[in-house]
Amino acid sequence: MAFEIWRKKARKKNNLQGLPDEELIRLYQETTDMLYVSELFVRYTHLVYGLCLKYLNNEDQSKDAVMHIFEKIIKSLLTQNVSFFKSWLYILAKNHCLAQIKQQKRFEGEDIIFLENSEIFVEYQPEMHLNNEADKTDEEKLQVALSQLNTDQRICIELFYLHDKSYKEIAETTNLSLNNVKSYIQNGKRNLKQILGALKSILW
Repeated sequence: MAFEIWRKKARKKNNLQGLPDEELIRLYQETTDMLYVSELFVRYTHLVYGLCLKYLNNEDQSKDAVMHIFEKIIKSLLTQNVSFFKSWLYILAKNHCLAQIKQQKRFEGEDIIFLENSEIFVEYQPEMHLNNEADKTDEEKLQVALSQLNTDQRICIELFYLHDKSYKEIAETTNLSLNNVKSYIQNGKRNLKQILGALKSILW
């Protein structure tokens, strides 16, 4: 609703419909009067909205994106030399949508999955688990190797492998972030393998 109201108000407040895009840009750069850039944007609002809807596939998000793109136009036109506004606007809008999609995917990544599903463990790939056949060792050797890790790696490794804790549970227990928990487990596992290999060649 706010999106449509803005469009109507922006059109009513000025009588600049007959000016070409290039002239509106020149006048805006000279005066910084928002009437010029508002008229310029209203001309292509439907195209920008359609583009956003195509990429974002959500009406509310697309309307919000249109307003964010308008804010970018206000700043960018004051510093950039734009010869073909329609083409320039298309690229600007497309890049904004792609950046938003990328951000959404980042937040919908595995850290969020693990946070919302405590039954899912950090290392879901079979090859990443310590208890593969090639990695089996007796408890005495494992304890010696664990003692060689730094404190955070050792605690996260023990909670994950020996106590079957999930990402979320380890984070809550240790007050570490999910990213830190993942890092300590993965790096700790690599270090543990190296230590076990060294111990095997030296002591056993």
